[in-house]
This record gives sequence, structure tokens and C-alpha cells, in this order.
Amino acid sequence: MLNLFRKLLSKMGGSMTTASARHILVESEAECESLKAQIEAGANFADIAKEHSKCPSGGSGGDLGSFGPGQMVKEFNDVVFSDAVGVVHGPVKTQFGYHLIEVTERTE
Repeated sequence: MLNLFRKLLSKMGGSMTTASARHILVESEAECESLKAQIEAGANFADIAKEHSKCPSGGSGGDLGSFGPGQMVKEFNDVVFSDAVGVVHGPVKTQFGYHLIEVTERTE
């Protein structure tokens, strides 16, 4: 369905930017930094998310699926739609806590 919408939008002269991301949500900046160090040392992002994330998406390795600009809180949105793909970003502070964010894909 999303691909059909993109084709229709493209024919109308518009574009639809989307991104896919996964994240880990924790309560403290220190915990976020510690988990990021573990991932940078080779720990599996999905395994860390399953074990530590306070978000229900943790059960699926932090996967948030595909979404468009403005569907996430501003701080999260800014990272997902402007920072590098395939890199773990964070800590990113939002009203929910501290996130590690990995943009897995972005299309325009």
C-alpha cells in the first residue's frame, strides 16, 4: 500500500520521505552511554534492545518499522531524517527518556 501511495505521489509531482529505524529507550543518560559502548564494542543492537529497552518495541529488537517525518517526537525525528544511516546515534533525550537510535533506511 505504501509503495502504491509513493507511486501516486510521484506522478503528482510530490515526494514522500520515509525512514526505518530501531531504538533503545532507557531512563538515564549514563545507562544509554553504557549500552552504546557495548554496541560499539560488538554487542548486537537487537539483543541489547530486547534486554534493556523500556519501549514495547524492545521485544522486536527495537524495530519501529517505516514512518514519515513528523510521526515521532521532534528530537527523534531530527536524528532520523538528518543524521547518517547505519550508525548508532545518541544519547538522544526526549520526554520519554534517553534513546539510542539507528536509522536502518531512509528513502526520498
